[in-house]
Amino acid sequence: MLDQASLDNSFRFRKTREHSQQLCAHLSAEDCNLQAVAETSPLKWHLAHTTWFYETFILKPFNPDYRGYSKSFEVLFNSYYNGIGQQHPRPQRHLLSRPSLDEVLDYRQAVDRAMISLLEQPAALKQPEILTRLELGLNHEQQHQELMLTDLKYNFSCNPLAPAYREGALPEPRPGKGGFEFYKGGLVEIGQGVNEGFGFDNERPRHKAWLEPYALSRNLVTNGEFREFIDDGGYQRPEFWLSDGWAQVQQEGWTHPLYWRLDGDQPRTFTLHGDQPLQNEDPVCHLSYFEADAFARWSGARLPTETEWEHACSQSERNQGRATATQPLHPTGASTEREPTQGLKNMFGQVWQWTSSAYQGYPGYRVAPGAIGEYNGKFMCSQFVLRGSSCATPTGHSRPSYRNFFYPPDRWQFTGLRLARDAMP
Repeated sequence: MLDQASLDNSFRFRKTREHSQQLCAHLSAEDCNLQAVAETSPLKWHLAHTTWFYETFILKPFNPDYRGYSKSFEVLFNSYYNGIGQQHPRPQRHLLSRPSLDEVLDYRQAVDRAMISLLEQPAALKQPEILTRLELGLNHEQQHQELMLTDLKYNFSCNPLAPAYREGALPEPRPGKGGFEFYKGGLVEIGQGVNEGFGFDNERPRHKAWLEPYALSRNLVTNGEFREFIDDGGYQRPEFWLSDGWAQVQQEGWTHPLYWRLDGDQPRTFTLHGDQPLQNEDPVCHLSYFEADAFARWSGARLPTETEWEHACSQSERNQGRATATQPLHPTGASTEREPTQGLKNMFGQVWQWTSSAYQGYPGYRVAPGAIGEYNGKFMCSQFVLRGSSCATPTGHSRPSYRNFFYPPDRWQFTGLRLARDAMP
């Protein structure tokens, strides 16, 4: 007779694994092997890599009877764990026509069977490290579920047929109450607390920080507001741009956010729902840090620090991410959840929000020993923190302390911004 804890762990594992495959269920094998730029990965690779994670960090160390599925898979589907061994070059993942999608799905089934067998053994509950790594593995797979959607969006956008991943009209955007919310600041605490459920290591430890008085905009910046920046020559005026950002604009020829088309009678944008009219009231998305920072300067404002964002979030009524699996895979500002009656709107579930905070460890942060410690700590260089969650973030995978991070030029993710200002008490 299995105890309830074993059943719960097995159920959560099954549901997470099933959802990854459901994301690909209506796609062709060709769709699943696309990689238009080095920053994206084929969906087939995501399916295999998340499987590799459980096999490498749970099955091999904790099941002495387990025999690895394939020696070649150990290299092909290792992402960046140098302590484990070699990796196939990231920019060349689309060249892996073999193993086939069917073989990758067979790999998933084999590892799933071994994992479920392990999790349903009472002895597994007596090894806390198994459950710790399982929790990390489930959250890791949820991260890849979001990446699967954002990567596919970029890959599909390169197709002149503008294929839709999901059919159906987008809801009408709902303009929110404008203006700024004031916060008096002072000595505050941020970070994941010890009794607050799962958190990645980079969210801890909870610690104190000092804030001067500040204000955050109640709404996310919209497409219409960003078009005003464009119309005012924002992409041609170096005074708004950081030096590296201005160099990026010149090198890449940026004149508008990624996926926008402003050359026709009606502005358009590419979405996971196919080619759509550009709605002025929708939150602007697919901005680099450089673009977000330039817009903030043009507006006479700035980007918030991550400490300001988290503190404000803790003071507001807040939505915790996507409400349902059928919510549009595009930010419209029209959440199906209860809207806050005061405070900040759309902290979660629309776009990741750039902050001005460099991605680094909190005071007292220590990288875990071994290869598992390579999960977050090794990336604490040359990146900026984003807060909140996006329309592609899995349900239940967003929280006030979550720290996303990307390089300043990156803009294929659902990234937008909320403005901040200094405020006198």
